[in-house]
Amino acid sequence: MVSPPSGAPDAADAPRPGRWLALAVLVLAVLLVAVDATVLGLATPFLSEDLKPSGTQLLWIGDVYSFVIAGLLVSMGSLGDRIGRKRLLLVGAVAFGAVSVLNAYATSPEMMIVARALLGVAGATLMPSTMALIRNLFHDPKERSLAIGIWGAMASAGAAVGPVVGGFLLENFWWGSVFLINLPVMAVLVLVGFKLLPESRDPSPGPWDLLSVALSMVGIIAVVYAIKEGATIGFGLPVAVAAVVGVVALVWFVRRQLKLPAPLLDMRLFHHRGFSGAVLADLLTILGLSGLVFFLSQFLQLVQDRSPLEAGLAELPAAVGAVTAGLLAGQAARRFSVRSVVSGGLGAIGVALAVLAWLQTTTPYPLLGAVLLVVGVGAGFSFTVTADVILSSVPKEQAGSAAAVSETAYELGAALGIALLGSIVTGVYRGFPIPVGVPADAASGAHESLGGAVEAAALLPADTGAALLSSAQDAFVEGLRIASGVGAFVLIGTALAAWFLLRGQRLAEGAGG
Repeated sequence: MVSPPSGAPDAADAPRPGRWLALAVLVLAVLLVAVDATVLGLATPFLSEDLKPSGTQLLWIGDVYSFVIAGLLVSMGSLGDRIGRKRLLLVGAVAFGAVSVLNAYATSPEMMIVARALLGVAGATLMPSTMALIRNLFHDPKERSLAIGIWGAMASAGAAVGPVVGGFLLENFWWGSVFLINLPVMAVLVLVGFKLLPESRDPSPGPWDLLSVALSMVGIIAVVYAIKEGATIGFGLPVAVAAVVGVVALVWFVRRQLKLPAPLLDMRLFHHRGFSGAVLADLLTILGLSGLVFFLSQFLQLVQDRSPLEAGLAELPAAVGAVTAGLLAGQAARRFSVRSVVSGGLGAIGVALAVLAWLQTTTPYPLLGAVLLVVGVGAGFSFTVTADVILSSVPKEQAGSAAAVSETAYELGAALGIALLGSIVTGVYRGFPIPVGVPADAASGAHESLGGAVEAAALLPADTGAALLSSAQDAFVEGLRIASGVGAFVLIGTALAAWFLLRGQRLAEGAGG
């Protein structure tokens, strides 16, 4: 039986000494993952020039990390509940740092894809562990809301630090250096975390069911693969087979969880309407946002001709908005309501994305900066409150599983968003007309990616090269406009859904009121 979630701290759950210092260590893991995710976008043009990936390979480099991490998060969250979240976190941090070196020294698109996949394996151990440890460190609901806000704010800070530091590195070193910044963060996390973090686990977890692990991984990866390939090349036989395999594996996984005495994932968690609503909101929000995040750095550098450092600084308003809103989100949700804060945040993101549906190659930065600020504020409010709802809806013994579901929704949304919205951008881009006088090999390279068009244009006579680049940039921006419009539709729909699904949901009050 699932014990009822506790709305107030238990008498035995006295405040843990050193919990705020332990939180400081946990956010290092969040910084590690957030920095890694954001620097890739900035490094993409340099990586494209050096490794010369095709358009499809470039999408795989961007989303294979999310595919793998989504496939493993549920298993890793459950493993942390069983063997100890601190142990899993520290092992994962060491592996994350080691695999970052492999990413930095990749010498081919295929090697880069494999390295990103291995980074996903390591990353899957980090995020559920950090959220679950917060649930077990902070028993007072108001303190936990603030801790989750800080956790989310640091993820946003990582998103801000990543492009700025990455921009500096890209202007002074080779692209692989952006992955090596993980190493000092990993070292601090392991050394300090070993001393400060308390161990926590489910006291009676039962065995780790390996068949369930395999089913969840095969099911999620196969479904995401089918959607990605279907959106890119059309729904042929291989895509249909992958979709069927994925759906069958997931249905089998759910049925098995309902029968096992100690399931990998307790499906009864989804009986809680607030939990289910918050998970769905997270998944759809990231799906709608991911196209913007993945392609914006390319727009700033390859369309508006900004340096990597300028592009990184240009993206700061989103992080500033998210940090500020994340720290205020718990207080706002208690003063107004959970559904008004989440729906309002999602609606604001939707409106901002709708504005980008009118994007031009010459759109002035003040408008872009304002859009990014609104996106950051909306995301800061909505993600912080949904994370609080998800963790507060379950007993702390199942915090790892709940956190894994939350992170799976996030990563699955990112993978689906890059697959679907990224495929819209790529599909529109590849149809751009080639100006007269461009050789066939240059035209082929230009159609692969915008980075390829920049490279091809540089080798052509000035007038021909300028015409090719202008045509390619216009097509890229047209694809980005359409993807932003689709994202706006998804976000506004999600805001309406959250308004109904989170009806009556409240954050618990602290012991003092």
